[in-house]
Amino acid sequence: MSSSPNAAILVIDDEEIMREILETLLTREGYSVRLATSAEEGLELARSLPFDAAIVDLMLPGMDGISAIEELKRVNEEMPVVMITAFASVETAIAAMKRGAFDYITKPFKNDEVLVVVRNAVERNRLVQENRTLRRTVQEQYQKFANIIGRSPKMRQVFDLIIQAAPSRSTILIHGESGTGKELVARAIHAHSLRADRAFVTVNSGNLPPDLLESTLFGHVKGAFTGAVYPKKGLFDLADKGSIFFDEMGNIALETQAKLLRAMQEREFMRLGGMEVIRVDVRIIAATNVDLRRMVEDGRFREDLYYRLNVISIQLPPLRDRKADIPSLVQHFLQKYGEENHKEGMELAPEALDLLIDYDWPGNVRELENCIERATVLTTGPRIGTDLIPDHVRKTPAFQIPEVTVPPEGISFKEVITDFEKRLIESTLEAAGGVQKRAAELLHIKPTTLNEMIKRYDIRPRRRKTGPEAEADGGNGHGSQPAPAPPAAQPVNPRRIAAGGYDE
Repeated sequence: MSSSPNAAILVIDDEEIMREILETLLTREGYSVRLATSAEEGLELARSLPFDAAIVDLMLPGMDGISAIEELKRVNEEMPVVMITAFASVETAIAAMKRGAFDYITKPFKNDEVLVVVRNAVERNRLVQENRTLRRTVQEQYQKFANIIGRSPKMRQVFDLIIQAAPSRSTILIHGESGTGKELVARAIHAHSLRADRAFVTVNSGNLPPDLLESTLFGHVKGAFTGAVYPKKGLFDLADKGSIFFDEMGNIALETQAKLLRAMQEREFMRLGGMEVIRVDVRIIAATNVDLRRMVEDGRFREDLYYRLNVISIQLPPLRDRKADIPSLVQHFLQKYGEENHKEGMELAPEALDLLIDYDWPGNVRELENCIERATVLTTGPRIGTDLIPDHVRKTPAFQIPEVTVPPEGISFKEVITDFEKRLIESTLEAAGGVQKRAAELLHIKPTTLNEMIKRYDIRPRRRKTGPEAEADGGNGHGSQPAPAPPAAQPVNPRRIAAGGYDE
């Protein structure tokens, strides 16, 4: 039997006996067959009805078979067309294939041969249609992430995970550096869930002291504390049947963590100062920019709460790891802030875009957005050039890696690496204007780590000489001898070195 029951086949042949043979053969296999005696008649049928495949005779009155194939492909480019003829030749086969024929059958033919070719043609059409439907479905799903700009492989993984996890009731923990868009992801999870028509409530976990946070979450009864003149419902009440999002979960105090754990496990809580048990149905989504596992090891976060939160984990990549998304993000922000500031048709000069792509964005998407907003506000024309890109983005520090020649007696690997680290830190500090925090951001290490390395290597601020003092030194600002010519070198971004490789 046919792999696609009831598939529709169009047969175009001017010979009555041949039409009858093909109709009987294909109908017996479960296909729905429509017949045409000429190319013109067949094209009319193809324009009015959908077909899964077509069989076209080469020798037709009026328009020939090869021309008919061309016209059929214009009507439906994806429909496979099988050429059938008594005049077999290599030239004819090549001509038919060039016009888009799926396969080629010669008369007289064997019934099984025809059935195999038609079955393959129908199966190919089915796969094409399934792929088209799948692509359309994926595009529709991704369109729901309109506020999250990104089509890089890492962001597509995030989108796919959201689509899979959103319909469940499971708790989701979003990991990511500041500015990567954790709240946008939380909102996308809610939008794709069965709770999309209910409330999405955000909790700014780190902005409130423990007592006030507890009251904010669970509410309080009258007289629960000084100033509690009236009873008050909490955010869990507002989020009932919906979702509640905890931003920066690691900032919640241990005492509040215990009560939050019970609310998550039992789906119930008591108001501050009250005795009544309140039951709610709330989906928990949490986000953090710190390593909660490390906080558990340090005793600053409850282990049981960590495992309760970390049911499904979503890791948001920093912008430096998805630089392919920068052009799309830039275009989005140009349109957004162009409309806000009544500046239509804003565009970024190619050299300015190059600077943005080369920069590592320690503040991630939020920093990039601020950069584009500033440029859009300050520009006097529709085109933003490099002059409106902030200095710290334009002046990406470079470091020269000297060529190292290993002498016959060998070399101390440790000493070479130590010397390189020291010079890298000195170069980065100089580029950062001596500001250790900025230098640490450029090197992608903690400020405390950089400070320890500065002390270990006894690195001291360099004093640049100016005026007559510099002239007396030959203009190099370091001594009376002219600076030696640097060895053959390769410019390297120290941020990439610190990250352990090149991330273009």
